[in-house]
Amino acid sequence: MAEAKTQPTDTDPRDFLAAVEPVRKREEAQVLDALFRRVTGEQPKMWGPSIIGYGSYSATYASGREVEWMRTGFSPRTAKHSLYLMGGYCDPETGAKHADALERLGKHTRGKSCLYVNKLADIDLAVLEEMIRADWAEMNRRYPA
Repeated sequence: MAEAKTQPTDTDPRDFLAAVEPVRKREEAQVLDALFRRVTGEQPKMWGPSIIGYGSYSATYASGREVEWMRTGFSPRTAKHSLYLMGGYCDPETGAKHADALERLGKHTRGKSCLYVNKLADIDLAVLEEMIRADWAEMNRRYPA
């Protein structure tokens, strides 16, 4: 059975964050880390070389493939921050709540389970916190620890 391409690593997220360039992106990544820690109550773990994840869950696809993945997280990519909000992807009701929140969030783009933000000044951090909280609650409901 094939494993997920992105796996947890032993890299310390603090070391990764300290090396993020440019400085503005590093400072924003530290703000995001503090926000995710506060909302989740979890210590972060690196997933692959550039994703900071909070919590994890195991799922089995219809094909029988089993994967472990982070419950939520982000990556301070060069162009945009990638925010992984899995609850909105897994649950239509949470996804609908996100639709309302996205109208209030500010400048962003979306993927299936990702939210892309160029810079934090473009968005309302209180709305982002609301979205992370809803996602975290849904992931804990759907995949109890």
